[in-house]
Amino acid sequence: MKFIVFAALYAVALAAPQYNYAAPADSSEEVRERVVVHRDDSGERVAILKDERVMEEDGRFNVEFEAENGIHFAKAGSPEAETGAVIQAGQYSYTAPDGTEVLVKFVANENGYQPQSDLLPVAPEFPHPIPQFVLDQIAFAASEDARRARDDSREAPATSYGAPQ
Repeated sequence: MKFIVFAALYAVALAAPQYNYAAPADSSEEVRERVVVHRDDSGERVAILKDERVMEEDGRFNVEFEAENGIHFAKAGSPEAETGAVIQAGQYSYTAPDGTEVLVKFVANENGYQPQSDLLPVAPEFPHPIPQFVLDQIAFAASEDARRARDDSREAPATSYGAPQ
């Protein structure tokens, strides 16, 4: 039992937020000295050049983040008056491993997350040609529906279970 309590306390201590960073200064020399440094997947040190977060009392917010390796993220949001849902808009950019510059702009609202980028796949334009087997299946389903509408011999479903036979 003592081990379980110790393990739980240890897990809580590990999960506590770590506030060990300083805000960047105005000049680039001071920024390099006071900036937070993280390691990326390759193990390289990456300096955080900008990390600004503004939260207003009415629920509006702005977030902007920039790293030394070219990652940039900006987002702003505000609560909707009727539902209280937060409507957000922003963009992020980075350099893909193949050297391609990636820019994604997005809106998140009552219609869901809606990203926009030249690199995202796009559905084919409609109307596109419908294959014949699809047209045949639609015609078959329509004839089945018409047959069921004419057929009065359908019994209503039972309202109770009977004894097994």
